[in-house]
Amino acid sequence: MPATAKAPLVTPVLIAGCIILMLSFAVRASFGVFQIPIAAEFGWARADFSLAIAIQNLAWGIGQPLFGAMAERFGDRRAIILGAVLYAAGLIASSFAVTPGEHQLLAILVGFGIAGTGFGVILAIVGRAASAENRSMALGIATAAGSAGQVFGAPTAEFLLQSHPWQTVFLIFAVVILAAMAALPFLTPGKPATRAELEESLGTVLVRAFKDPTYTFIFLGFFSCGYQLAFITAHFPAFVTELCGPIDPHGMIAGMGITTTSALGAVSIAVIGLFNIVGTITAGWLGKRYTKKYLLAGVYTGRTIAAALFISLPITPTSVLVFSAVMGALWLATVPLTSGLVAHIYGLRYMGTLYGVVFLSHQIGGFLGVWLGGMMYDLTGGYSVVWWIGVGVGAFSALVHLPIRERPISALPA
Repeated sequence: MPATAKAPLVTPVLIAGCIILMLSFAVRASFGVFQIPIAAEFGWARADFSLAIAIQNLAWGIGQPLFGAMAERFGDRRAIILGAVLYAAGLIASSFAVTPGEHQLLAILVGFGIAGTGFGVILAIVGRAASAENRSMALGIATAAGSAGQVFGAPTAEFLLQSHPWQTVFLIFAVVILAAMAALPFLTPGKPATRAELEESLGTVLVRAFKDPTYTFIFLGFFSCGYQLAFITAHFPAFVTELCGPIDPHGMIAGMGITTTSALGAVSIAVIGLFNIVGTITAGWLGKRYTKKYLLAGVYTGRTIAAALFISLPITPTSVLVFSAVMGALWLATVPLTSGLVAHIYGLRYMGTLYGVVFLSHQIGGFLGVWLGGMMYDLTGGYSVVWWIGVGVGAFSALVHLPIRERPISALPA
């Protein structure tokens, strides 16, 4: 191969990482569809199963830096296998759970399982394996794979629930998670760390990052992303089912086979995932060419405006699909930009752990978004308060990214 030949963008590592993320997030994105069936079967308040999903998000956030450190210490494959086993075990055990407390406790297993098979571990592998010129785009493609899972995850759950009890669907999804491990042999180690990176311990790098105001800004900014995404993933199907205006039986939406607001709620999650594929790949492409902090500020501003307009106007089938498309384009666009920012500033050696800590902020936001959604629904009979809180924290994230310093920390004066 000529010395000037460019490194390939699409590699076996990228493909394998995409497969695992796609299947993991297909299952993860479907939990909102189970809100009404499970609550109806047991006569629970909306907050009961919402708390289980909220705990799942928090466990995912706590587990992310732990699995990142585990992958860096004991190997990526071992961390992913452990995550898949915990994920499947949590789903299987949840299929036998009959009380809110059991679902909430088992959500910890599922959350840790998502951490082991999710962005923190997989993006670190993809980032290390990609060349510098391809890294932003590779991270965007891998993130888009999670969106691809979202495209079919929620509709598949809705379809299966038409002919199977929710317990059986959980068991089917457990098999899907274990089947994703067939891609593991292709996740080969990436390029070795530099001498300087090898000489620094994880503790040294963490202390340096924690003292850096930029890392704090990144951490704080990711909070609203988790709040908005987790709230919508968990509550949007139920929100659309109950509060959306009727579907015209002779209109275009009914002509597409969407005849109930329940089906529209599941499809809306798929629409978000579909447009997110384009959004994340575009974010990865832009992240190579423009300043990431300004791109992130733009994404959060767009989300804030979209949510404010959606909740201010009448909720109709058309507005649901338009909002889903706009929010989808901005949905996970933050992930390749944020993970790329962490890799650029703090290096690749401990990217999994450093991004995992930042992701904890994302999941704390996710916990609050899901939990507040269920609690405020039971208190007020609606979701308006939670929507407007999301608008506020989105505006905060847009502002907090502006003072970020986007130079590698190693390039700064000691």
